[in-house]
Amino acid sequence: MRWSPMTGSALDVPRPCAPAPAGSPAADAYGRLTAAYPGLRIVERDAHEPLPRGVGWVGADELAAGGEALDAFLAWDEAQVLRDYGRRGRPDVVAGFGLHRYAWPACLLFTLPWFLSRRVPRLPVEAVAFHRTRGLLSVRVEEFACLPDDPAAGLPGAVVVADEEALREEVRAAVSCHLEPLLKGFGPRLRRGRRALWSMATDEVVEGLWYVGGLLGEERRALRELELLLPGTTAPYTGGAHFRTLRAPDGTEHVTRDRAGCCFFYTIRPEDTCTTCPRTCDEERVARLTAVAAAG
Repeated sequence: MRWSPMTGSALDVPRPCAPAPAGSPAADAYGRLTAAYPGLRIVERDAHEPLPRGVGWVGADELAAGGEALDAFLAWDEAQVLRDYGRRGRPDVVAGFGLHRYAWPACLLFTLPWFLSRRVPRLPVEAVAFHRTRGLLSVRVEEFACLPDDPAAGLPGAVVVADEEALREEVRAAVSCHLEPLLKGFGPRLRRGRRALWSMATDEVVEGLWYVGGLLGEERRALRELELLLPGTTAPYTGGAHFRTLRAPDGTEHVTRDRAGCCFFYTIRPEDTCTTCPRTCDEERVARLTAVAAAG
């Protein structure tokens, strides 16, 4: 298994979405995301427009509360594991799958506008709702950080920071502000300590932007930016991007990293690990990555 984006989600064919609110600082980045990866779409709401609720929708704040909404959310993952693999997953493993399937797209709400536009939305859990089977995130961007020379610096809600490192700190802070309540909500079901939870969060930040950067034709820049964003010394994040290069027998180079956290997929299918799993040796990684490259 490759720990791939939104693994197991059955996404509908993309449907037309309403345009982003006028002057949205993240609209261009979110539009480019959908163009590169149609399985995920972000719909922005005006400041006083309520986020959707109802069948299929769940608010990030509802997941953070850890109650019935989270029960229903994880029931989907439990059923998917049983259906696809013919066996039940441990409750903590199922909870890890559920967290991944929310956190992977949610982290892109912050990292992609930073990567593409040098703007960092501030999105508390109350400002995000998720429809997993349609691949939709509904958000309200009311505040964002940017650099002094950004044309958006004069927009309402803009918070101007001094330089690139200050903007990277805004990314780290915005993501942690959003994920902290969710980790508390999922935590009792995951049965992992704080360090292990933030290891999982670190992986979601890194691997989401790495993947989408590749789709955009900017993988090399994404690697450089992620190394600067998460060098391994920025609490609460555990570990860092820590990319490394493997060389195939024909001289081809492949980028990899060792995940900071563990998805425990091996408890369901021991013979099938992801290519960034520390349990997967470099020789096996090279073989898999070479096969993927050959397949085009």
